[in-house]
Amino acid sequence: MRKIKSIFSLFLFVLGVQFSIFAQNTSLKPVSYTVVTKKRQTYTVQQYAHVFSESKHNIVGFAPELKGLKAVRLPLGSYKNGSHDALKLNFSHPSKLLIGVFKDTSADYLQPNQLGNAQLVIQNGVTVTGLPAVDVYALDFKKGIQTILPNQKGLFMVLGALNNANSLVQTDAKMLDGREWKFPYIIEDFSDEKPLFKVIGGQDAPVIDEGMSGTEGIQGGFEGGRVVKIKDTYHMFPTERAGEKGVDYYYDRVKTKIGHWTSKDAIHWKRESTIYQASGVYAITEDDNPMNDRRAAIWSYMPVFNEKTNKWYGYYLAYTVHKEIEPNHSFGRIWRCESTVEGIDGIGGPYKDMGIIMEPGLDSQPWEGRQGVASFFPYQVGDKFFGFYSGAYPFESWADYPKKSGKGWFVALAESKSLEGPWSRLNKGLEPIKTIHPQFVENPIVSQLPNGLYIAIFDGGPEGWGHHLPNMIGYTLSKDGVNWSEARYIPIETKVKKWWDIMRTPLCLIPEGNDEYTIVYNAIDLKRRFHPTGMVKVKLDREVMEQRLKDLK
Repeated sequence: MRKIKSIFSLFLFVLGVQFSIFAQNTSLKPVSYTVVTKKRQTYTVQQYAHVFSESKHNIVGFAPELKGLKAVRLPLGSYKNGSHDALKLNFSHPSKLLIGVFKDTSADYLQPNQLGNAQLVIQNGVTVTGLPAVDVYALDFKKGIQTILPNQKGLFMVLGALNNANSLVQTDAKMLDGREWKFPYIIEDFSDEKPLFKVIGGQDAPVIDEGMSGTEGIQGGFEGGRVVKIKDTYHMFPTERAGEKGVDYYYDRVKTKIGHWTSKDAIHWKRESTIYQASGVYAITEDDNPMNDRRAAIWSYMPVFNEKTNKWYGYYLAYTVHKEIEPNHSFGRIWRCESTVEGIDGIGGPYKDMGIIMEPGLDSQPWEGRQGVASFFPYQVGDKFFGFYSGAYPFESWADYPKKSGKGWFVALAESKSLEGPWSRLNKGLEPIKTIHPQFVENPIVSQLPNGLYIAIFDGGPEGWGHHLPNMIGYTLSKDGVNWSEARYIPIETKVKKWWDIMRTPLCLIPEGNDEYTIVYNAIDLKRRFHPTGMVKVKLDREVMEQRLKDLK
């Protein structure tokens, strides 16, 4: 019994030490310092912080005790090749400088043995997109101007300075290796360049949520669609993940509806009608077979006004749904419909189907995958029309059809002489557009900025479900509507409360005057079955807009 008590006492002592260690390393006292070396900027350690100049690498995870420390942004290229000027800092007090060392033995990175008498403080302390995991060391410096690691080659991070009196102990923050984020990306207001859009506010909670009027019978919330504004009224056509009560939540993605909602302020919404209702019937074969119900799930309704015919057209996606083969949504077909009511006020329909404009067939390419054609959005450039169409879960070759699919969400362009069609894959769809993002672009919606630049706003891909993607609303620019720029991503949680875990699809970029725009979006709280709808406001910087126009080739 005495031995058990001793072991228990030892356990409590060790546990107490662990809590003490945690308290010590989360109560760090930073000290002030200035950067003496010219052209070296500082930044605050926080989510999305841009850590190196001349690069796209950003922080996406860090030990909590590092939050808010003043770090130094080093030039990536010159530190990798050893051609950089020596970094000089002026410390106000004797200090411990926190150095981030990448866990990679190649010559591109500073190695721990180059630090001299340094103390390892936090293992796996920072995750930086596209770069190895980071261990954090503390290096002692005296008060005054000091040269940091002179004549040392290799990339490292300067993460802040602490009071030399801080007693530090080693911990493991268990942050992920940043190379799991395979494609670093540009985040507005965090990179070297000025942002095109500044987030200026919005709602700190969903504008449509479970239990609100109009959501009766919608088990799983919303995903995708479009919002347009006519006079003083917003019209939204979301995919309603209706499902059925008492049926597993996955069925929310199968038995869907296209709803019509209206609002005067993009905050308070009223459900007006159902435009389309999917059958919810699962496929009976694994291939693209007419025996299957090809309208089992309906998604991604895009209303577009045709001035020539004075009618609203709708473009939407209908899937075959297999119960077991991933992706369950398969062999998408794009339908076009027309409002039976003429004029701009006929947006509410009713609508009649005019037929399929794009589908799997002889012109399809393996990259379109099992899910393609997976969305469609038409827009006009001069006297021609183009349309973004998408594919997902690509086949490496047609030998993989119909079950062996890979991962990737891609877009390409179709072209036509009219909104009615016929539509053909541009350049026969041989390759998707990878200038925007090499792995994930979903549901782009195109409009024009005041200087004529085309802009497509889109779903930038989840941080979740095994994916390490931007998890933000993205946009891309084009001078001619055909060649599209690398994406930028908008971190709206910098100005509104983040109520979501996974950011999904933006439904609009609506100009409101004074260079302000409204974005309505769908997002996911993983603790809940219902996927709500949110709203945010952004402001356009015209000076940046003009510079982007000049930069585009």
